Amino acid sequence: MLPAAASFACVAAVVEVDTETGGVRLVEIVVADDLGRAINPLTVEGQIHGEIAQGLGLALFEHPVLDGGQFVNGNLADYTVPKAEGLPNFTSILVESNDPNGPFGAKGCSECALNACGAVIANAVYDAVGLRLKDLPVTPQKILKGLREKEGPA
Repeated sequence: MLPAAASFACVAAVVEVDTETGGVRLVEIVVADDLGRAINPLTVEGQIHGEIAQGLGLALFEHPVLDGGQFVNGNLADYTVPKAEGLPNFTSILVESNDPNGPFGAKGCSECALNACGAVIANAVYDAVGLRLKDLPVTPQKILKGLREKEGPA
């Protein structure tokens, strides 16, 4: 059962994939977020940017490694997360509707776009090089291995 005022988001990404290194460069992210009425649009923009940054971390970098139940890469020196200078251009589209169940017609704007980031990045890589990756994070190693397997024996 959905909550009284459910919000929704749609995310699209453009990436470039270096087939020699397996590196993924994020070119652009577009997010359309149906949030009811945007009571404070600047705060909403910040929320969307934050959830995209977090989602890109999950999609491209974050890979917790456990050894006997303990994190072996559980510090910021060894655990890569997105930094501001590595984030792509963002376009946020605030889709306003008047939800009769939300305060002043508002819905929540929290983490909707984050949920889509992994699939969006994996699909953008597929669109760029025809390689379907089915587990996260999307890493250069996985891309290079997949491209080699796709080409077949030399």
